[in-house]
Amino acid sequence: MHQPPAFSICVYCGSRPGEAAAYEAAARAVGTWIGLRGGQLVYGGGKTGLMGMVAEATKAAGGRVVGIIPQALVDKELANAACDELHIVTTMHERKAMMAERSNAFLALPGGIGTFEELFEVWTWRQLGYHDKPIGLLNVEGYYTNLLAFLESTVHQGFMGAWQMDLIRSSDSPAELLEFLVESAGTAPESQNLREVI
Repeated sequence: MHQPPAFSICVYCGSRPGEAAAYEAAARAVGTWIGLRGGQLVYGGGKTGLMGMVAEATKAAGGRVVGIIPQALVDKELANAACDELHIVTTMHERKAMMAERSNAFLALPGGIGTFEELFEVWTWRQLGYHDKPIGLLNVEGYYTNLLAFLESTVHQGFMGAWQMDLIRSSDSPAELLEFLVESAGTAPESQNLREVI
């Protein structure tokens, strides 16, 4: 009988590797950290790009990997058959709801429009009170610096409150951010069923 994972972290990241070697290093560092601590990775189920790297590193370090991917993306993102659990769902809504339900915390690595959308949605859910799970943004090589500056400007322009910015934690250190997320998740109350949100 396998022991349940010590924690479960949802990672959003690119299905491409990006141009800088630092992106791959960060993805592998995140997966290794999760695996070595007996954790579980919940992610989008692909085997390409940073998605594949974080999953591979988690498995190699002894962690569990839960992949969730819509049927329409199985071929496009090359579903990762090496997952401990691979869930093939019908829609993106189902995918994101299941990823959120199976996780104690959320972490966004560098990625493209899909990563941004997932990050902003889970952040929106938190500010609306649908969950109180911690959210991290791994700012590898300054990838998110301009985005964070823009978001701060929306506070100054009166469209967001500073408390909303405080709902996400950014760092350029995978270990520091993961430690914060796992520690914070230990006190996070049970979330509502996020399928009701969508």
